[in-house]
Amino acid sequence: MTGPRTRPGTPGGPGLHSERTRLAWVRAAAALAGCGLGAAGAAFRHGVAGAVTVPFVLAALSGAVLLVRTGVRYRHVERALVEGRTLDPGLDVRLAWLGALCVAAGALVLVITLAS
Repeated sequence: MTGPRTRPGTPGGPGLHSERTRLAWVRAAAALAGCGLGAAGAAFRHGVAGAVTVPFVLAALSGAVLLVRTGVRYRHVERALVEGRTLDPGLDVRLAWLGALCVAAGALVLVITLAS
């Protein structure tokens, strides 16, 4: 059996950490988009429309934007690893937090609305 494959110019081994990180971002983005769409659909089915669905739609949009940005982010990470520099994931982290907070806020408003 041969040793691990290394890419030319990649320091320190096979570099599977960037692939795992990419897959984690894809899972998070898909969960945000799916939760947002599912919760908005549930709100519509229960006859609660309007302001309650806005946070869920925002969560779905942030998940969709994260999914679209996955390829760009992956290329930036790979380039930063080869060049030995750090990478600022600020925009993506903010989008993920926005989506998560929107799901939480929308769920709270939906539960309060359905309970009353």
